Amino acid sequence: MTIAYLDPLSRAWNRMKKALFQPFDISKWFVVGFTAFLAGLIDYHGGNNGNFSKDYGRSRWDWDGFTRFPDIASEWIIEHAFWFSLIIFGIIFLIALVIVLTWLSSRGKFMFLDNVVYNKAEVSKPWREYSKEGNSLFIWRLIYGFICFILFILFLIFCFIMIRNMHYGYFSPPGKVLMIIAMILQFLVFIILTAYISLFLNDFIVPIMYKNKITTSQAWYRFLPILSQHFIYFFLYGLFIFLMGIVVVICVLLFGFFTCCIGIVLLIIPYIGSVILLPVSYTFRALSVEFLEQFGPEFSIFPKPEEIQESPAQ
Repeated sequence: MTIAYLDPLSRAWNRMKKALFQPFDISKWFVVGFTAFLAGLIDYHGGNNGNFSKDYGRSRWDWDGFTRFPDIASEWIIEHAFWFSLIIFGIIFLIALVIVLTWLSSRGKFMFLDNVVYNKAEVSKPWREYSKEGNSLFIWRLIYGFICFILFILFLIFCFIMIRNMHYGYFSPPGKVLMIIAMILQFLVFIILTAYISLFLNDFIVPIMYKNKITTSQAWYRFLPILSQHFIYFFLYGLFIFLMGIVVVICVLLFGFFTCCIGIVLLIIPYIGSVILLPVSYTFRALSVEFLEQFGPEFSIFPKPEEIQESPAQ
């Protein structure tokens, strides 16, 4: 079996050009862009470096205060019960918002995939047609996200205990170095593992669910055998997507530079940014399906040329 990376990319690129530029239809861009926007609601993560006082960089880190954080936090909660209640309310609101966005995103992934597979621009039909699969994906992502969150909290607690023990001299200098390296490696393993699971879920599990009208767990059951047999190909696929992502980021920065940052402003506007970047998301969506189809006819999703004008048989 010969597995390629550039050939699927070339076919995905040609599909994107045919769908979005031959001919160019702005109304189609807005419809398909809306499904792409829904599909990526939870996939785009923003960062915030925070605001620090002017003296923060010059002040010495208070390790004693850091190691006493649980006691300090408990005292603050007791003294500021009202503000603590507002914080809890805000956290509950954010959790509810994330749940709703995850549900919309899960349904949107099948809507966007359906439009890419059949070169269509529909919203209501795939929303109804793949409601069962979208809800299954939503539940799986919710449980998976909760597990990742708990593991991350446990990891933070472990790091806090280790740092406190190092501060109070329970480790020798070489032991401190080894412990720091171990924590960094554990964090990297956690990030890489969760990134690959999320990548495989979106790029392969969703298409398998789409083709066979099955649940998320059943799709993983069908995918895991080929993952174990061809692990290196899928591992390299993740690196390939990562490198392509870097290229896209560079192109976006150049786009912002040559438009005097006007392009960047447009890209950060919800939905509008999805429409502008539709060629990118469309190509990536088609690429994952093209790559998966290389592993056998049971993973063939794109219709034959003579079937394109027909409605998909469900």
